[in-house]
Amino acid sequence: MPNMSLKKVAMPLQDGEVRRNNFDEVALGYTKEMAMEEAERCLNCKHSPCISGCPVAVNIPAFINEVKQGNFEAAYKIIRETSSLPAVCGRVCPQESQCEKHCVRGVKGEAVGIGRLERFVADWARENLNEYNQCTVSNHHKVAVIGGGPAGLTCAGDLAKKGYEVTVYEALHVAGGVLVYGIPEFRLPKSIVNYEIEGLKQVGVKIETNMVIGKILTIDELFEAGYEAIFIGSGAGLPNFMNIPGENLKGVYSANEFLTRVNLMKAYQPDSETPIQHARRCVVVGGGNVAMDAARCAKRLGVENVTIVYRRSMDELPARREEVEHAQEEGIEFQLLCNPVRVHSDEYGNVSGVECIRMELGDADSSGRRRPVEIKDSNFIIEADCMIMAIGTSPNPLLRSTTEHLEANKRGCLIVDEDSMTTRENVYAGGDAVTGAATVILAMGAGKKAAEAIDNKIKGNA
Repeated sequence: MPNMSLKKVAMPLQDGEVRRNNFDEVALGYTKEMAMEEAERCLNCKHSPCISGCPVAVNIPAFINEVKQGNFEAAYKIIRETSSLPAVCGRVCPQESQCEKHCVRGVKGEAVGIGRLERFVADWARENLNEYNQCTVSNHHKVAVIGGGPAGLTCAGDLAKKGYEVTVYEALHVAGGVLVYGIPEFRLPKSIVNYEIEGLKQVGVKIETNMVIGKILTIDELFEAGYEAIFIGSGAGLPNFMNIPGENLKGVYSANEFLTRVNLMKAYQPDSETPIQHARRCVVVGGGNVAMDAARCAKRLGVENVTIVYRRSMDELPARREEVEHAQEEGIEFQLLCNPVRVHSDEYGNVSGVECIRMELGDADSSGRRRPVEIKDSNFIIEADCMIMAIGTSPNPLLRSTTEHLEANKRGCLIVDEDSMTTRENVYAGGDAVTGAATVILAMGAGKKAAEAIDNKIKGNA
């Protein structure tokens, strides 16, 4: 009989007062006994509605059934059939709005902890299996992948397993994309990302770093070098700003710059050569996961008061509930239903405060959320010496500006057809470069879809 508990087995966590002073992982992971107990809650539904919520279509009931019986290696092999980065997905996927949203156990009580179980299985495999696969036999077809983030790595891995000679061209000095520069160590340890990337190298994926395509090499030159297809998974690394007075003052960061300094360049470590401001009071503008990450990093850097400013209410906050709760436990304040209108400075051009205006919610806008409306004469100032803008990102325009016939929409996102091909023949794209900033797992799903389309196209031409 299934375990009919209405609640998930609780995830062990570092205490909020302790973890706000370190960058160690917050969630400590299930033990074997916890994982098997949680797996017992799965009803193994006939129609498996949870799979429909997974962008890479992991056979969720099958792997959970193996966990239930203690067959962790078998569970891992099931996950690996469709997911290239299981230890990553188990940590950063928004399961509550994807697979777990469709879980029948969630109708009465909490859904099965699918993400927690995936994390457990992937971590168990990393510690207990020497599972790196050997290279497959080459089919002598070459494909280039631009961008070493979740979309590019997934596309590269899937093609390599089919025998393609794949080279990933990454602009930064390490591969991983948002997994290394955006998501903090306390949510996703970089040793795990490195392990997953090493696994891709073992199946034959070549990774060239410090390669800015569009500058060092063009897409045309990649075709001239013998690549038959190119996948663009270059992400959305161009930060958005509000264009309010004072936005160029010293102490104003984009979340991208702030998080890159902290996560990729390890500015939090005492011996780091990357400078970062050690502020006293910090305002983070935005309500998504990136805003939570920036605020929680700031707190760990020793900022006394960290305030998240968001123009809607807690009900509309787009960040994962778990990330919001963790931020609150770590002492981060929330100023909701208000919006910055000006950044104030001291006599030296440094940020001294953020002027905001109160908002109220009106009718729903195109996103389906109620539109925030300013309340006249409700301005107030939050004292601050640092401000971090976490209000979204857009794709970098470099590739489309250096490649003929590569078209984008008005938001700068590449246009693709149902087979992931762009307006340029044999150039495919997916992930944030197409959708704008979204989730890791959606980018992985796009990379998987494109790999299948590229394989079908090249096989059809052979």
